[in-house]
Amino acid sequence: MRIRPSSMDALTALAQTGVAVLLGREAVAQGWPPLDLAAYLLGGLVTVPVAVRTKAPVAVCLFTQLMWVVYVTAGYWPVVTCFGPMLAVYTVAALCPVRTSAVCAALMGAVWIYAGLLGNGPAGGSMATVLAQAVVFPAVLWRFGLVARRSAELARQLRRERDERARRDVAEERARIARELHDIVAHHMCVISVQAGLAGYVFDSAPRTARAALSTIEDTSAEALDELRRMLSLLRDTDREQPDGGADPETPGRDAPMPGLSRLGEMAERVRAAGVPVNLRITGDARALAPGVELCAYRVTQEALTNVLRHAPGASVTVTLDYRPTDLSVTVTDDGAGGGPVPAKLAQGSGNGLMGMRERAKLYGGTISTGPRSEGGYAVCLTLPTSARTGLPRGDGRPA
Repeated sequence: MRIRPSSMDALTALAQTGVAVLLGREAVAQGWPPLDLAAYLLGGLVTVPVAVRTKAPVAVCLFTQLMWVVYVTAGYWPVVTCFGPMLAVYTVAALCPVRTSAVCAALMGAVWIYAGLLGNGPAGGSMATVLAQAVVFPAVLWRFGLVARRSAELARQLRRERDERARRDVAEERARIARELHDIVAHHMCVISVQAGLAGYVFDSAPRTARAALSTIEDTSAEALDELRRMLSLLRDTDREQPDGGADPETPGRDAPMPGLSRLGEMAERVRAAGVPVNLRITGDARALAPGVELCAYRVTQEALTNVLRHAPGASVTVTLDYRPTDLSVTVTDDGAGGGPVPAKLAQGSGNGLMGMRERAKLYGGTISTGPRSEGGYAVCLTLPTSARTGLPRGDGRPA
C-alpha cells in the first residue's frame, strides 16, 4: 500500500513528538530542569508544524526556529526539540531556492549559538564545540537538501523526456501506419477499380475478358486483405493463437514478413491485368537486402505504379532494379502515352503518395526524385544505401 506524502509528514511529526517526550525524561539526568506542562506545549509547537512542512516549508522553518528560541530561552534542554528545526531546514533546502535555504540554515546556526551562550549548547560541550556544531549540522542538512532537490529536478526532467519520447514514438507509429494503409489500400483499390470498370464495359460483348477481370479483382482483393491482416496483427497486444494452442489458419502469423522485392513480379502482373504494360528489369548482382530496405523499395514502386494507373492508364511503364555494391536504385518511368478516362474519385487521389515516398526514403537514408521527363512521361528514381553483405539470389534472378 502506498502512503501519501501528507500522511508521511504527519507520521514524521508524530514520531518527532514521541522522541521529544522520551528525551524530556532524561533532562534531569543531563543537568537540566525537568519538563513541565509549558515545556511540553512549547515542544509540541516546535515539532508538530513539521506535519505541513512540504506545503509551506519557509513558514514552517521560521515558526519552528522561533518556537525553539522561546523553548531555549525558557531554560529547557535544547536537544529535546532540536530535530524539528533540523528537518525544517532540510525541507527548505530540498524545495526552495538556494538563497532562501542558505538563510534558513544560517538562522539555525545562529539559534544553535544562542543556545550555547545560554548554557552548554544543544549537544553540550565547550563553546568551541558549540560553534563547530552550529556550522557543521546546518551545512550538512543544507547540502543533503540540495542533493535531494537536484535529484527531484532530474527525475522530473527524465519524466518529461520520457513522456516527450513516448509522444514522439506514438506520432511516428501513427505516420508509419498511415503510410502502410495508404500504400496497401491505394494500390489494390486502383487495380480493383480499373478491372471493375473493364468488366462492366465488356460484360456482354467479351465474357471471357470480363471473367479475367473479375478473377484479377478476386486475387487483388485477397492479397489486400492478407496485407491488412498482417499489418493489423503487428498492432495487436494479444496472442494470435487459438485457445486450444493452434494457430489461426485463416490469418497470417504475427511474424509473417511484409512484402519485399521478390513480389515485384506479382505486382507487375496485376498492373498488366489492369491494362498498363509493365516491363520489369533487374540489373546487377541481385541479393537479399534488409527487410526494411526491401519494404521501402517495394512500397515506392507500388505507389509509382498506382500513380500511373490513376493519371496515365494505358501508358507503358518500365521498372528497373539496379543492385549496386553499396546501394539499390529503383527507377519507375512511363512514356506518358496513356491519359485515358480515369474515374473522378480515383483521379483526385489523397495527396499523401509523394510525401510518403520521401518519408520512406529519408527513413532509410536514401534519396528520391520525382518529376516529368523531357521526352515525355514521368519518372520516379529512388536510391537506398544497402549493407555490403550479400545473400544468394533466387533462381529467377530476384532476391531470396
